[in-house]
Amino acid sequence: MAGRDFLSNLDMTAAELRAVMDTAHAMKRGEWRQVKPLAGLSLALVFEKASLRTRTTFDVGMYQLGGHAITLSNTEIGLGTRERVSDVARNLERWVDGVMGRVYLQQTLQELAQHAAIPVINGLSDMLHPAQLLADYQTIEEAFGHDLRGRRVVYIGDGNNLANSHIHMGILTGTDVTVVTPVGYEPNAGVLMDAVRAGVKVTLTNDLGAVEGADVLYTDVWISMGQEAEADIRRRAFRGYQVTPGMLETIAPHGIFLHCLPAHYGEETVPEATEHPKSRVFDQAENRLHAQKALLYHLMGHLKPRW
Repeated sequence: MAGRDFLSNLDMTAAELRAVMDTAHAMKRGEWRQVKPLAGLSLALVFEKASLRTRTTFDVGMYQLGGHAITLSNTEIGLGTRERVSDVARNLERWVDGVMGRVYLQQTLQELAQHAAIPVINGLSDMLHPAQLLADYQTIEEAFGHDLRGRRVVYIGDGNNLANSHIHMGILTGTDVTVVTPVGYEPNAGVLMDAVRAGVKVTLTNDLGAVEGADVLYTDVWISMGQEAEADIRRRAFRGYQVTPGMLETIAPHGIFLHCLPAHYGEETVPEATEHPKSRVFDQAENRLHAQKALLYHLMGHLKPRW
């Protein structure tokens, strides 16, 4: 993976994912504590959207690996407005060794990657959230082990970037992915075609009964940043799709509940669910740090400081 972009989970092979996951588990155990493989390297953190976990974990992760992160807000850069995305890319590649972008459009990341000869990492876009899924699957492996083939992962709610990336991870890991969503809010058609081309079955349904017996139940907000104008329509459409402690009682006895956060309590879930004994939500948030450190190492660990 050295020097490559990471815009989608499918930018990895299954073997490369396994290597990243093994590194993430080792880092969490503290086995890399004295190792500084990114010493002298820098990562630009480009934000069009607000962030707690993405900003903190990439910044702290670079520090722990011996590198440096610089945070650039859209007020400072003005991607595509103050300055062309291609020009931003050509500037950043002269100064830093990698770019992480948390942006509105997948196209913005693709343009950054096209014009920058350094790794570009998707920290979130409208289409995909692949770095989040690395942490999610680290958490799932902590519960069920490394062989996840046949484990039932049920995603409930909006067929958004998280749902899309779950489908991609199902392709890589062999999990049985079910997406439970109201009619009209299904995952991206192109992502579903990725599964078809890979010969992997993805179940789409609006039947809430599909939650029963799940190994992993996952949800996300119904109203993402940029969708505020649709808030009332979406709340009506998703009525009944809220994850509650009662719903958690219907998943497998050993099942776990995940949410990428932030949670809009009273909408897609309630505090009693994220604090439920089956919840691994805060372990999942912690694993953003370990999984992303592993990703950074595999993308940038071969580089030498340029100064």
